[in-house]
Amino acid sequence: ILTLKGIFDFFSPFLITLQDTGLHYDRYLREVIDFLEKDQHFREKLHNTDMEDIKQGKLAKELDFVSHHVRTKLDELKRQEVNRLRTLIKAKQDLEGGNDIAVDHQALLKQFEYLNHMNPHTFEVEDLDRLIKSATKDLENYDKERHEEFKRYEMMKEHDRREHLKTLGEEERKREEEHYEEMRKKHADHPKVNHPGSQNQLKEVWEEADGLDPEDFDPKTFFNIHDTNGDGFFDEQELEALFTKELEKIYDPSNEEDDMVEMEEERLRMREHVMNEVDSNKDRLVSLDEFLIATKKKEFLEPDSWETLEQNQAYTDEEMREFEEHLAQQEQDLNQKAVDLQKQRDELERQQEQLNEQKKELQQVRKTSTVCNNFDHNLSTIHSLMTNAPHFNVKVTPNQLL
Repeated sequence: ILTLKGIFDFFSPFLITLQDTGLHYDRYLREVIDFLEKDQHFREKLHNTDMEDIKQGKLAKELDFVSHHVRTKLDELKRQEVNRLRTLIKAKQDLEGGNDIAVDHQALLKQFEYLNHMNPHTFEVEDLDRLIKSATKDLENYDKERHEEFKRYEMMKEHDRREHLKTLGEEERKREEEHYEEMRKKHADHPKVNHPGSQNQLKEVWEEADGLDPEDFDPKTFFNIHDTNGDGFFDEQELEALFTKELEKIYDPSNEEDDMVEMEEERLRMREHVMNEVDSNKDRLVSLDEFLIATKKKEFLEPDSWETLEQNQAYTDEEMREFEEHLAQQEQDLNQKAVDLQKQRDELERQQEQLNEQKKELQQVRKTSTVCNNFDHNLSTIHSLMTNAPHFNVKVTPNQLL
């Protein structure tokens, strides 16, 4: 039976914390789901709804029948979300240079893909349809984006190592290279890693984590023990928790040679592998039936050996070359911008000096003008006195006036 939690359990691994989601509309998605769960009609319709129909948006039509209270709250949520997006986009435009910078309107519209922004006031069927489809598409790309991020991390780490070597003398560089190889060999020297999801791997969890006799291993009991939220499914986080014992064979945070970022990538690889093998209906959940069917397969009993990350380099030589070329181009662009900014600064300083000189000249002109005005005033005053006192027989020469 598909519960309301069941439909959005497609999203649940990403809705636990904001950090896990990766969706800029995570909070909005959570709040919409929370209010839809409160509507009895909507909840009942889910019992006979196929997951594929949900992902295609067919469930959205049932929004017309939810209670007025829920619809009113969804309207309010949408208005808040539209305002939030508009504020963020305006702030982004301001930060990127305001009206002087060309705006990528397609990129901005993409921010609104999960809701109908042409109607910013009410939450309609189209909004739920868009929300489900957008979240489905975005979350399906989530793992791919994490792999790409990890690849960039590994290439940057290698780039920094190479750049550091360039700064060293010959002897020091040789010691550094020897240390690097020593750390690589030390990291690769670990106990055998069981194939994720295999009988041996699960039995090890059963014995060491659960404290049970490996001879009494029972898949159904194992499933119930590790279905920590009791919903009848292994979600992605519950699956990843099963691999902790295997990862501890390879990674120790106190060891210089072990990188915890690589550990999380290894965990992701293990989870993806098990999901691909066991999740037959591709709903990103493993049901009890799917799990029990998988335990009867040959791959469960006699799996291939598992190749860890050190046996599978995250990038090719060509990708590394392109990455370094990209970094070099970025550095060149930044240097050019620095040169351009320095030129602008020099030009502004030159203009400021010109303005200061002009200011001094203007002050000198004003000072000279004031002296002349005072001289003219004095002459006028003397002339007036002489005109008004004709009985004085005084001769004044120009030199005396000066």
